[in-house]
Amino acid sequence: MGFTYKSAGVDIDAGKKAVAMIKKDVEATFSPAVLGGLGGFGGLFAPELTGWKRPVLVAGTDGVGSKLKIAFMHQQHTTVGIDLVAMCVNDILAQGAKPLFFLDYLAIGQLQPARVAEIVQGISKGCQEAGCSLIGGETAELPDFYQKSEYDLAGFVVGIVEQDKIITGQGISPGDQLIGLASSGLHSNGYSLVRKLFFEVGDYQLTERPDGLEDNLGKELLKPTRIYVKSVLALLNKYRVKGIAHITGGGLIENIPRILPTGCQALLKKGSWPIPPIFNLIERMGGVAEEEMYRTFNMGIGLLLIVAAEQAEEIRQTAEDLGESAYRLGEVIKGEKGLTIK
Repeated sequence: MGFTYKSAGVDIDAGKKAVAMIKKDVEATFSPAVLGGLGGFGGLFAPELTGWKRPVLVAGTDGVGSKLKIAFMHQQHTTVGIDLVAMCVNDILAQGAKPLFFLDYLAIGQLQPARVAEIVQGISKGCQEAGCSLIGGETAELPDFYQKSEYDLAGFVVGIVEQDKIITGQGISPGDQLIGLASSGLHSNGYSLVRKLFFEVGDYQLTERPDGLEDNLGKELLKPTRIYVKSVLALLNKYRVKGIAHITGGGLIENIPRILPTGCQALLKKGSWPIPPIFNLIERMGGVAEEEMYRTFNMGIGLLLIVAAEQAEEIRQTAEDLGESAYRLGEVIKGEKGLTIK
């Protein structure tokens, strides 16, 4: 009997079974703009452009990073898909874009249909939360690249915004106010340091609950990244937001200055928002310097808005009414482009 693709580690039948298992979850994200179904060579999307004057498409791509290793350890794969969607849609939201459609790429060591279904279930849930359609994807079985129990995820999103509504940060000026929307925890950044501290230095198990945490480590470290799309789009329909920063890799220190014009500095006031216990625990365990914490983690703020002072409190309250925990964090001052934490 000769060699087969299956004997080399790639199971086409398992792939077909996985597609059948995810079909219902994927189709749950479809809007009337989606043409065709699952399984074509490309996803088709016909946006309704009536009423748009000068629409601009905004595209973004991202992954989940080494947070996936926690999913492998915990054998829990239903939330990392939400992280994948969140990392992408929050990025294009920072420019004022409404997500339209999403695609995913899953590379896996051994294609186990049930596991693929769990992952895609999370992606589908994230897409529904972001109001976009999951119109396609790719699952690649790569036994020579990944261990049987491992995989990697990447996502791609396309959104739309009116050209004159693109948020660039250029209108930001001294006196403008910083409003922070709370994160759910670590989101999807800093996990290389987190894993080293908890599992090498601290020798914790995922089922343990360190002092100060409400959940065990498995639940805490796998809390999905918050998706801010619906609440922030509602704010943009009512108010002028001058700048939005998605607080991802680089933390508050690196991400806030990205949206500031020359001559403007952000002044962040410590104590103006509650820092979740997980960050305090990391700082204590590793003796991590404060600046390193603010450069690595979101410190409890997942998205930051810069708005005019006269509207700041109304916008903060409206964000609360929309389901966000929102805080007045500080202001924009004259100075060298950057961030000062007081």
